[in-house]
Amino acid sequence: MMTKLFSPINLKKISLKNRIVMSPMCMYSCFNEDGMITPFHVTHYVSRAMGQVGLVMTEAAAVLPEGRISPQDLGIWNNEQVAGLTDLNNQIHQAGSKSAIQLAHAGRKAQVDTPIYSASTLAFDESYKKPQQMTWQNINEVVSAFREAAIRADKANFDIIEIHAAHGYLINQFLSPLTNKRTDNYGGTRENRYRLLREIVTAIKEVWEGPIFVRLSTDEYNEEGNSLADIIYFSNMLKEQGVDLIDCSSGGVIPAKIHTYPGYQLKRCEFIKQKANIKTGAVGLITTGLQAEEILQNERANLIFIGRALLRNPYWAKTAADEFNYEIEAPQQYKRGWF
Repeated sequence: MMTKLFSPINLKKISLKNRIVMSPMCMYSCFNEDGMITPFHVTHYVSRAMGQVGLVMTEAAAVLPEGRISPQDLGIWNNEQVAGLTDLNNQIHQAGSKSAIQLAHAGRKAQVDTPIYSASTLAFDESYKKPQQMTWQNINEVVSAFREAAIRADKANFDIIEIHAAHGYLINQFLSPLTNKRTDNYGGTRENRYRLLREIVTAIKEVWEGPIFVRLSTDEYNEEGNSLADIIYFSNMLKEQGVDLIDCSSGGVIPAKIHTYPGYQLKRCEFIKQKANIKTGAVGLITTGLQAEEILQNERANLIFIGRALLRNPYWAKTAADEFNYEIEAPQQYKRGWF
């Protein structure tokens, strides 16, 4: 039986052998606070490639040190970090998978000792520091940092870049009216709120020829936040700019109670795919091959992002294939155990 989950997909010149993506998940494992790859990261990511995930995406990699979510975050803000990332990619590619890096800046959600920045001077909650409102110079520095990070990602041999514009981090802080109270060209209308993301995509495309994904919070769980019409507008603009896929997550902009259940983010993922005519990635409590196959067969998404299920089982792809009695290629070293 041929399944869609295990069918290839082409994204520009990159071909993924299946539709399974390791979703970016922070590991907080750079214990020297230098943003450098550690032996843990290599074991963590390469084991999923050996498990036959089509695309292995790293956790959020900060484009500036003050943009880290925590001091233990992965970084891509200097050239010294490239060697470790290159070695990681060599091993992921040897295992037969493609690789992606998620470029990020935490903005007001950064929990670091340096000053932190955001669209406006609103703290996330009482436990977070109050950020400084970004000047135009600060904004230009961030746009430049994303561009330089893309250059380093290319040198490190990543296949795909994802821009993190979700979960209440810096770009999302500009996109959302809940966090963006500016009165200049970066605030107010949704066109202005999109300006930072527009400039970042443009800057990255100047130096990067591969596929670009953007993770969006497609639901902010607040009536005063971005509406579905706003999200479709952002998606249309990203499509117009040549972005290849919207990674459809939700939440994180402000503290909110979210009712989660299997596929709870799928409705908007499917709607964006149809209305913006752009490829989408489905994420959020997708745990079985059967569930993933339904999403793909009903054309609700193009890729399946697996998070916690891959933390539990690095060989989730094999488990999913077994649900269909479908035989996937095993790593040479493991063939006697897989078949």
